[in-house]
Amino acid sequence: MTSRTFHGVRPGAVAAVTAAVSAAALLTGDPTAAAAAPGTERNRHPVRLVAPPVTTVTEGGTARVRLRLDATRPLTRRVTVRWTTAGRPTAAARAGAPAPAAGPRAADPSRDYRAASGTVIFPIGTLPGAVRTVEVATLRDPTPETAETVPVTLDVTGATAPERPPLVVVDANGLPYLDPARSVRERVADLLGRMTLAEKVGQMTQAARNTLGADQDITTYALGSVVHDSAADGAPARTAEEWRQTTDGYQGYARATRLQIPLLLATDAVHGHALVKDATVMPHNIGLGATRDPALVERLAAITAEEARATGIAWNFSPCVCVVRDVRWGRTYESFGEDPDLVSSLAVAVRGLQGAADGSDLARNDKVLATVKHFIGDGGTAYGSGRPPYTLDQGATLIDRNELEKVHLAPFRRAIALGAGSVMPSFSSLEVVGEPGGPVKMHAHRKMLSGVLKGELGFRGIVVSDWEAVDQMPGDAVGNVRDAVNAGIDITMAPLTYRDFGRIVTDEVAAGRIPLSRIDDAVRRILEKKFLLGLFEKPYADTAHLAGIGSAEHRAAAREAVAKSQVLLKNEAQLLPLRKGRRLYVAGSDADDLAAQEGGWTIGWQGAADRATRGTTILQAIRRADPTARVTYSEDASAPMTGHDVGVVVVGEDPYAEGMGDVGTEGHDLELSAADKQAVDRVCGRMRCVVLVVSGRPQFIGDRLGEIGALVASWLPGSEGDGIADVLYGRRGFTGRLPLTWPKSEDQLPLKQAGRLGTPQFPYGWGLITRPRGR
Repeated sequence: MTSRTFHGVRPGAVAAVTAAVSAAALLTGDPTAAAAAPGTERNRHPVRLVAPPVTTVTEGGTARVRLRLDATRPLTRRVTVRWTTAGRPTAAARAGAPAPAAGPRAADPSRDYRAASGTVIFPIGTLPGAVRTVEVATLRDPTPETAETVPVTLDVTGATAPERPPLVVVDANGLPYLDPARSVRERVADLLGRMTLAEKVGQMTQAARNTLGADQDITTYALGSVVHDSAADGAPARTAEEWRQTTDGYQGYARATRLQIPLLLATDAVHGHALVKDATVMPHNIGLGATRDPALVERLAAITAEEARATGIAWNFSPCVCVVRDVRWGRTYESFGEDPDLVSSLAVAVRGLQGAADGSDLARNDKVLATVKHFIGDGGTAYGSGRPPYTLDQGATLIDRNELEKVHLAPFRRAIALGAGSVMPSFSSLEVVGEPGGPVKMHAHRKMLSGVLKGELGFRGIVVSDWEAVDQMPGDAVGNVRDAVNAGIDITMAPLTYRDFGRIVTDEVAAGRIPLSRIDDAVRRILEKKFLLGLFEKPYADTAHLAGIGSAEHRAAAREAVAKSQVLLKNEAQLLPLRKGRRLYVAGSDADDLAAQEGGWTIGWQGAADRATRGTTILQAIRRADPTARVTYSEDASAPMTGHDVGVVVVGEDPYAEGMGDVGTEGHDLELSAADKQAVDRVCGRMRCVVLVVSGRPQFIGDRLGEIGALVASWLPGSEGDGIADVLYGRRGFTGRLPLTWPKSEDQLPLKQAGRLGTPQFPYGWGLITRPRGR
């Protein structure tokens, strides 16, 4: 309850006010009226009334608007809500005129609903969270029509009123596009024919949760998509239920548009639904490349889809089918490896996410639309060509046509054959040797997007831009939008500029510089996926699998993947697997750091940092795997070492994502940190030692290899450190093989030069195999 302050009131006036309040209490019979007196204890705790911004109802049904009490303790003063739906029908409404492009037509109280009013009371002592319901009865008529609105006016005393008055929306009904018995093609054709240009452009526009100016913008601009992006710096991790509430709220605003086209809500679930608190965090793709196990990759993708769909997300910006050529790239770990055949074989992640190639499984509550990225050549950018301050990422790829086809295009062919529903172009530029034009930004590369992707490869899905990528093109804002749309971009991710994007496209169509046929092609692709996903019938989150997010079953699958991803690079005198009951000395920066294990794209863009996630560190896993072991843990290896049998040193990289991890950017390199080098030297100089490298790419071991007894590439294993303990102790054998050449030095980079410039530390495909203990 908000305190009231009386400014500039004469002495004695307060007494008069108090007396008036007391008199009011006597006259109204409300003993809590005295709580309105200034300065009283009862007035110090805020009370708010919360109402859903949008409540939908089927024509002829009764809408139930829930009014919820938001307070910190039981009420000490009555809250009264007087409500009404009474209104005067406009001449246009009486005549049945179509709604303006901005939104639905106002319903007519004489023929669409029963005008009503009433009073809702929350008496003294009402507990926080209590709910009262306002009912609005609608009337059925035989005429097919688009959505109509019924505003509900609230007059609240004793609490702060909702920020927005609740709106009742009578659902569109009777129109062919709403009939699930019709074919997708028929439904798309009917809906497209009813849309205004503004509504079409809205479908081509994607905003983002963290930058959405107001949720109401979803309705105002008829937005077609919102990306549920990572937690902002310093923001707490959000639970699955919080995600579900947000996505359902967004869909509510989409239901308040004239045609009620549902949103296609997206996220970057690139290694599990890892932006959600307590979800299962899978190994990053580079580790999955080491497994050489397509069936496992498909199963992990299916788990990711199930967890994402339960939170209302139907579109995943994954998998990355890039082929990495230079491990200095900050996105190396998003790739399955350096070999296009390996990457192509693991493109089955598309099937895990989507199901059948014809899209017939997309409406299931455990499937999402997949996005293969980044088209094309992003893994081949030249060092030093990156968009400052990046050294590689978003740079330029100079390549001949043969290598482009065999290396970078091959995985996209495979992914599209598997039915990939969307493709995301790369931030980078492409220049094909011997072809005119110089480097062209992929988002403007009409020849590649419309010619090769949509033409030669026959891709029928959505081409979606990367984050504000159109803004990176070399021209002015208007020219960039025009060139991107004409090149073949269907949805533009414009979190910072979504309002401007819509205005520019509309103006360019009016001027004839963007053909309406290009707009219709884009919208047709978008609507087709929305119908296949079943969003018109079920726009809100299906929570059947919500409780399964981060379940033991899902974590067991991730644990198996962790174990299979471990690559044993060296194993002197059969040091591994370890025998139980040993005296272990554990050291290194990543031994007890879950955020480091999980890497980037976990809770936040650049990783979880100090935001808690649920999982098992490598140190915890070792202790769980062998409770009889006597374990000493000293991160910097400063604790006494006498009396220990084996040392385990866990070293690696701090989390990063995209260009922020490029070598030469933000101080990143491929060397172990000074502290980790010291830990290896101290431990391995005193006892037999195992070194685990937790990283998104190879690290230079240098002269230390000789003093290391066993060396393991652990990659970025995610939340399930138990999988590493499984192979350390022989519960599972080591079976992983390098998905990348492991260079000795930076002189051997990019990777294709490693053999030409001397023998690498370990060649592509290297990996020692061990048997499970006891077999």
